[in-house]
Amino acid sequence: MFFLIIVGKIESINSFNMHQNVNNLVLIQDLIKDKSKKDELPTIIAVSKKFKISEILPLLNYGHEDFGENQVQEALEKWIDIKNNFKNIKLHMIGKLQTNKVKSAVKLFDYIHSVDNLKLAEKIANEQVKINKNIKIFIQINIGKEDQKSGIDIENLNSFYTKCKSEFNLNVVGLMCLPPLNLNSDNYFIRMKKLANNLNLKELSMGMSNDFETALDCGSTYIRVGSKIFGKRTS
Repeated sequence: MFFLIIVGKIESINSFNMHQNVNNLVLIQDLIKDKSKKDELPTIIAVSKKFKISEILPLLNYGHEDFGENQVQEALEKWIDIKNNFKNIKLHMIGKLQTNKVKSAVKLFDYIHSVDNLKLAEKIANEQVKINKNIKIFIQINIGKEDQKSGIDIENLNSFYTKCKSEFNLNVVGLMCLPPLNLNSDNYFIRMKKLANNLNLKELSMGMSNDFETALDCGSTYIRVGSKIFGKRTS
């Protein structure tokens, strides 16, 4: 059992009195405000995988609501009690999701960013019907056509999207990608924006700690930031 203390919302806080993780988050929020030309700002998903509750709690008390996890089992151990205490939390599954973990994932998560095959899509559809839940879904695109990465090939995207919507009745809100490492991400992000526009999808989940600024310039609406908020992972 975790004992959580909810700190009231404060309109103005001296940054020097904040926990370092909150300082880091505020810096990213300010950067987004400077970059954004829209009234609706992109969402920062604080990627909390491998970080302890003590490192997450300052962000919760500050009022941050969106968090990302890569593994279902770790998320179950960390977030059930937290979500009972912080009702506005939105939990994002951003890692590879195995079909044998879907039942648990559907119960816990509010978003799944990594739908990458028909078997997984059908399983999610079946499980969410059982509990009358409507999870927001991102289709993962293998934008770099890398053998070692999951994702739908661009050539198959239209048919996959149609099946997710018409056969499985999934609430597909956008697309997600992990661009190749050590290459300029902007070309891949621009391509993702075009793919989303072709399907009239509003949301794009792209950009991490090392390239989120580029992703924002290319139209990302959800950035997945871990080390820039929490620091380097030790485990």
